[in-house]
Amino acid sequence: MAVRLRLTRVGKKKQPSYRIVAADSRSPRDGRYLEILGTYDPLLEPSAIKVDDEKALKWLSEGALPTERVQKLLEISGTWDQFQASKSKK
Repeated sequence: MAVRLRLTRVGKKKQPSYRIVAADSRSPRDGRYLEILGTYDPLLEPSAIKVDDEKALKWLSEGALPTERVQKLLEISGTWDQFQASKSKK
């Protein structure tokens, strides 16, 4: 099973907010997911990003691939740098 870290849309029409989730790559965008890793609200100024670092690092270390947008959000939150540092230690 290929796991992807991606965004799932929640919120009302014209007022999007997103959850960062670990999901099977074959499941639909707003379909079944394995675990919620955080949230992203693009409507706030500045955008609100909350990521559970422990969960995200666990999934990344197990081989989950983030989408481009999720990777950018992880870089902003600092989780991606932690993952790269732990990967270089091994």
